[in-house]
Amino acid sequence: MKTIPFCYYLLSSSLLLAEDAADPARAANTIILDEQAVQNLGIETVVAEETTFESTVFAIGRIEEIPSRRSVLSSRIPGRVVSIDVFEGDTVEEGQVLARIESRQPGSPPPIIKLLAPRSGLVVESNARPGQPVEPSNELLDISDRSVLWAVARIPEQEAAQLSIGSKAHLKIPAIPGKGFEASLTRYGLEADRDAGSVSGIFEIQNPEGLLQPGMRVEFSLVTAQRDNVLTIPRSAVQGSQTERVIFIKDFELENAYIKSPVTLGEWNDESVEVISGLFPGDEVVTEGSYSLSFAGGGSGLSLKEALDAAHGHEHNEDGSLMTDEQKAAQSAESGHDEGHDDHDTGGGKASPLLLGWAITATVLFLLTAQTLWNKNRKEKRSDA
Repeated sequence: MKTIPFCYYLLSSSLLLAEDAADPARAANTIILDEQAVQNLGIETVVAEETTFESTVFAIGRIEEIPSRRSVLSSRIPGRVVSIDVFEGDTVEEGQVLARIESRQPGSPPPIIKLLAPRSGLVVESNARPGQPVEPSNELLDISDRSVLWAVARIPEQEAAQLSIGSKAHLKIPAIPGKGFEASLTRYGLEADRDAGSVSGIFEIQNPEGLLQPGMRVEFSLVTAQRDNVLTIPRSAVQGSQTERVIFIKDFELENAYIKSPVTLGEWNDESVEVISGLFPGDEVVTEGSYSLSFAGGGSGLSLKEALDAAHGHEHNEDGSLMTDEQKAAQSAESGHDEGHDDHDTGGGKASPLLLGWAITATVLFLLTAQTLWNKNRKEKRSDA
């Protein structure tokens, strides 16, 4: 069933060559796919537009607790622990009964004192056991409110001058992939790290879901400046080398056709890149699948199998699907069979009638299109004369 995609490609190529006869560069850099190839390559596009571009500086750091959001539970009177109602890792609410203390004051029975949670939060440390003697100086439970935390960044000294209190940052936590966080600079550390040449920037980050934990590694994109009306595209759209950057733009006339276009780029940030030339607002740019397209040649067409093999490092079928072990074995057997019969006409090389019919149709359409363009050019020359 490979005949129809091939003929579709042949017909599209013929039309492309006819339409771009006056622009050979476009034809040489255009890659045509069928619908199945688009799906197999995972082609996705975005519309290029002018947006607010953020200049950013990269830094790393860690999540830390806010000291003022930590409380200790203790007893104001001496006595003995009767019961502990919570354990390390439990979440408590302000005013909740956490422990009961039997007082040393005289009475029959002795008075029982209830110890209440001084704040809502997480029990991070417990030093109390039933029957344990208690003095007012003993710290029984340690409670931390982690609904808000600090993200402490190690900012290079030369970049710190570009930031000020209130500066924004985009945060990524490797331990929580796929989820971004926002934070703002609240203060600086007390002293710089002489060995690392950095200063500590303390950012306040909300943690309502409790996903963040002290000690987690953080990657910061510190926003140092903003510019409006900047033409930008996602970083994933850019391919090529450091000296020759290219992108793939969806053709606005041919379906499933993509034009390889060199671009001049400006500033990069953690998500997008500024485009200075080679692209216009409204163009559709390939993001997902652009890496695979970069292995394909233009003009004469794309070998989907070769592009996927090169991009992914394993073998595929001609339609782009992953080649199974059984298919690989069958291909090897067929290859050995063909080598043993090089001097015989087995009939396997004969084209099917349907294939020949499509090829003839595509050729006729190409000739008719070329003839139409030639006649049009002759009329224009006569009218000019």
